Amino acid sequence: MRYDERMIAPFREELRRLGFLELRTAEDVDAAIAAKEGTNLLVVNSVCGCAAGKARPGIAVALQKSEHKPDRMTTVFAGADVEATARARELFGNIPPSSPSMALFKNGELVHFIPRYQIENRDAFQIAKHLQEVFREFCAPSPVEVNSEK
Repeated sequence: MRYDERMIAPFREELRRLGFLELRTAEDVDAAIAAKEGTNLLVVNSVCGCAAGKARPGIAVALQKSEHKPDRMTTVFAGADVEATARARELFGNIPPSSPSMALFKNGELVHFIPRYQIENRDAFQIAKHLQEVFREFCAPSPVEVNSEK
């Protein structure tokens, strides 16, 4: 089943506003993961109100408050980007399908995975704290913005 784009557009936009690149095809996923240097946070976005409604705000808070951030941020949408989602899930290995979910790749290898069950029983701030810990462990510090005005 594919979701009507009009229904999911606001959910897609939440992650795009944060700087996520949408991966709509299996080839898009392969190209994103082929960039093996650095870190890539891949989010399986979803319409699920209970979990996804906390995941997206949790991601936003983590990115806003963390000194360490992924080099790249990508997303597939379960129930819309069907082939891309299937390909992303293949890259997760033996982890059962779960949406929403978050996978952090470092140098092309999966290093951390957050399945739905670790999202749905937490609030956005608990999710953000978890992500901040993951970012601190696997991601480089974000460059400090320097004010060049004297």
